Amino acid sequence: MKEVPAKIEHDGSWATTKVGIGEDRIALRDPINREITLKSIVDIEEKKNVMSIEVSGPEGQTFRIASVPKVLVALKRLIIMSCRAYRLSAYFMSPAIRGGVMVKNSPWEKGAIAVLKTGIWFVGQQKQICIPLMDVSGIERTSRDVNGKPMEVVKIDHVEHGEVVTSFVLCPPTTLQVLFNFLKDATKEMDMRGDEIDPIGAQVAMLVYSGMDSTAIEKMLGITPEELEKTYDSLLKLGIVGVVRTRREVQLTTKGARYVTDAVKPPQLSLIHI
Repeated sequence: MKEVPAKIEHDGSWATTKVGIGEDRIALRDPINREITLKSIVDIEEKKNVMSIEVSGPEGQTFRIASVPKVLVALKRLIIMSCRAYRLSAYFMSPAIRGGVMVKNSPWEKGAIAVLKTGIWFVGQQKQICIPLMDVSGIERTSRDVNGKPMEVVKIDHVEHGEVVTSFVLCPPTTLQVLFNFLKDATKEMDMRGDEIDPIGAQVAMLVYSGMDSTAIEKMLGITPEELEKTYDSLLKLGIVGVVRTRREVQLTTKGARYVTDAVKPPQLSLIHI
């Protein structure tokens, strides 16, 4: 079993250790001292240089491992390709469209798509991309020109840093509908009936999507700040929007009023004594 250097979170602190990598399992050395079969892993997440793996079963637990990018890439690939997940071989293009603009020279890559507990993973020779399920804004079957021929693909839209990013998955027609159905089911918590939002709320959501700020929305819809705040509250409860910053309204204190009054006074001419 090959071993790689790493750090693992244990009792609220990070301990230097080694991780053994085998064909069907990984081994977390001291202070964890535990072997984990790849089939028992149900989820994997990565933020910066820290990877979290969730293990199922009676001794289910989540482990956080930190290491250099090269080690994490190897670990992720091994786990994603062998863990408990819906997985199939496919071609993918990600990202293909960002903010409504085609990504220049984005290629089709041969690899696999794996759907885990919290994310959709694309794994190729050159990259590993994760789309969090909670960020998926749309799944649909559509047509895409591939090598000059129209081909059916699965289109995945997700929100990243406030803009919509689109990826495409290409696989044999016999499995395309199965993949589509599985992705729709995996992201069904994000679906809405369509009647949860009132007309004003729907307009506000569209204007936020187009990039308008609060002041522009108030002018566009002819509503007061208080009315917009009320609409924001309803959208927040539905999980339609998230707060990125709080706009504050202020009024001058007596000290502030005195400062402004003094600042706008015309300068007084000094008297010249002869």
